[in-house]
Amino acid sequence: MGGLNRWALFVLSLCVILLCSCADLVPHDTKSLLIPTMQRSEIVGILAGFGTTFAAVPDLLAMLRRRSSTGMNPRMAAIMGVFQILWVYYGLLIISRPVVAWNVIAVLINFFVVGAYFHFARKEKA
Repeated sequence: MGGLNRWALFVLSLCVILLCSCADLVPHDTKSLLIPTMQRSEIVGILAGFGTTFAAVPDLLAMLRRRSSTGMNPRMAAIMGVFQILWVYYGLLIISRPVVAWNVIAVLINFFVVGAYFHFARKEKA
């Protein structure tokens, strides 16, 4: 076995051992986590929403730093914004605070990306 494979096996074994030893750390009283009225599914939704909501921010920051729309495609951000509006509606239907909150923020970010793109594209044409 090569040196890289030995390290990979060692790291994998260590991860399995650590995961098995954490079985008692699982919270059994999820109602007492963070906010007493929140359920575990809402906490997971908040964490997942945070990651997906801010996925467009690096592109936006790069465009603002360059002050140029070069290399950007506004269609992706516009399509994401439109479908995130549907996610907001879905969140209202199922009464899920994380779905509504994160997608409202994501809609604003994506439409800001589209607006910044057209702003810089207009300046570049002039």
